Amino acid sequence: MKAAGSLQKQLVYGLTLGIVVLWVVATALSGLIVQNRLDDAFDDAMQGAAQRILPLAVMDILNREEPLTQQRVAPLNALPGQVAYLVRDREGTILLQSRDADLTVFGPPTMQGFSTTPTHRVYGASALRDTLFLQVAEPLSYRRKAARDATFALLLPLLLLVPASLLGVWLFVRFSLRSVRSYRRAVEARGVGDLSPIQTAPLPLEIRPSADAVNNLIDRLRRALETERRFTANSAHELRTPLAAALAQVQRLRHEAADGPVKERAAQIEASLRELARLAEKLMQLAKAEGGSVLAEVPQDLAMLLNHVVGDLQRVATVPIQLTLPPDGPVLSPIDADAFAILARNLIENALKHGAPGRPINVELTTDARLSVVNAGDVLDPAELAQLTERFVRGSGRAPGYGLGLAIVSTVATAARAELKLASPATDRADGFQASVQFPVAGM
Repeated sequence: MKAAGSLQKQLVYGLTLGIVVLWVVATALSGLIVQNRLDDAFDDAMQGAAQRILPLAVMDILNREEPLTQQRVAPLNALPGQVAYLVRDREGTILLQSRDADLTVFGPPTMQGFSTTPTHRVYGASALRDTLFLQVAEPLSYRRKAARDATFALLLPLLLLVPASLLGVWLFVRFSLRSVRSYRRAVEARGVGDLSPIQTAPLPLEIRPSADAVNNLIDRLRRALETERRFTANSAHELRTPLAAALAQVQRLRHEAADGPVKERAAQIEASLRELARLAEKLMQLAKAEGGSVLAEVPQDLAMLLNHVVGDLQRVATVPIQLTLPPDGPVLSPIDADAFAILARNLIENALKHGAPGRPINVELTTDARLSVVNAGDVLDPAELAQLTERFVRGSGRAPGYGLGLAIVSTVATAARAELKLASPATDRADGFQASVQFPVAGM
């Protein structure tokens, strides 16, 4: 498939090439006109020279003692093109000629008017009742050289016209496409959850229909996603109450039942209901993350929020959670407090599920708003590591869960304009797994 080209480059090169082609065509036409005008001017000069030479030649011939004697005179250097002339009588006898005149370039003795040979332009005139005939010959090479010089003089500005046209057309096209570039920047600056219409008023009329079509597509996509999110959130929310009621009934049944198969079966049902409740909670978190409302109007202190999340999880964790916070004040970031809590909780729960038994979980927040969660364990394959942020994808350890934790983390991080990185082995370790999120810092 052919790669898409730059519209600006195509316009610059196309318009410049068009200007050059038009200039060359105009120069060619001008060259033809100039050559025609030069021919007329040279013909007038030859005719004027003949009219000046003929009376002088007649007087010179009549004043001779022997009129039929041939004489040579110096060439007429004052005339352009080294014009040669020849005076003959009706029988062709040469009476007067310019020095070094080539007799082969002249026409018949009685020729009058203009005539063209392959190498010369010849003009003939007569005097004394057509008894003396004068012919003036001029080389065509002189005329051709003059026409070439005039044509080259017209082409010479192309040396400046081409770069000047490139620069001028580039500036004009760039100025004309400024609204298109602004539209592109507006699209690139959009976050994942921002599906609001894009302003199309400044765009040219030729591009505005495409931009309107994009807005219509965004609107249909927004409605479809909102429907899906509402369905997911409502379904998970509606499941919480019956699941809680069913869990309470099963717990009561397990406590009231005597030891035996019934009590064991009740314990299994209780465990399944707890898993369903956790799944409903994950689905609600995913719906909130995909809703796009993860940015806060007021920057939040990530250190304080992370301390609360770790404190809640330490009460139920079976391994120690070692928390490291910056010692010099809060860490502010423009992320919603609930969204950050969801992200941090899922990262730590993922480490608790998949970490090596009995090994602590290391949670660290730096002053530049970088959250890192590290757990011990086997090294993951790079192909498996690249798929962990997809929905319902679980690691090879097959720990209990539904494969939604890192998918929720990735969704929240993307919507918050944060960068999620997964590594195995962890940094400065030979084993384990590390998940780090670089959040934007408030005011930067």
